[in-house]
Amino acid sequence: MSLVEVSIDSIRVSLMTQHRLVILKDVQLERYLTIWIGVCEADAITWELQEHTSPRPLTHDLIKNAIRDMGGTISSIVISDLKDDIFYARIMVDLAGGRKIEVDSRPSDALAVAVRAKVPIYVDDTVMERAASLPDPEVREEPEEKEVKPTSEVPDDKLSVFKDFLDSLDLDDLDDSNQEH
Repeated sequence: MSLVEVSIDSIRVSLMTQHRLVILKDVQLERYLTIWIGVCEADAITWELQEHTSPRPLTHDLIKNAIRDMGGTISSIVISDLKDDIFYARIMVDLAGGRKIEVDSRPSDALAVAVRAKVPIYVDDTVMERAASLPDPEVREEPEEKEVKPTSEVPDDKLSVFKDFLDSLDLDDLDDSNQEH
C-alpha cells in the first residue's frame, strides 16, 4: 500500500445542507480530498486545531488517552478505502514489544484523534487517485482586500426622506411596549 501524506486544509459548511466537509490537502501536490463529516466531529477537529481546551476529556481525547494509558502510541491515521462513496480509516497504534495494530474508524473520528495526538495523516494512493480533485485553473486566488471609497457623496436632499422617517418615529412608545412584556 502506497500512502500519500495530507494535512487538514480546512473545514467548511455546505450552504445548501449545513453539513460539514473536511478538505485534506496533499502535502506534495496541489490536490485535495473532500470528505463529508458530522457536525460534532467537525467541531472536535476545529476545537483542537484552534487550541481550545475542555475542562474534561472529550470523546476523541478519551480515545487518545485510553490508547496511551494502555501502553500504546498512536503513530498515524490512514484514510484506507473508499467503497460505495463511503470513506474508511484506520488508526495506527504501536504497542509494547513492537506489536502494531490498526483500529477501524470513521475518517472524521480518526482525524479528530490525529490532531490530538499530533500524528501524520495519510491517504491510500488508490483512494487519492479515485477521489481527489485538482484546483480549477480558472479559479484565481482571492483578491487582496481593497479599501472601498465612495464614488460620490449623496446629497442631503436625497436623504431627506430617510431623515423625515427617522424623525417621525416615536421612540417613547417603543420603551413603553418593552416594559409591558
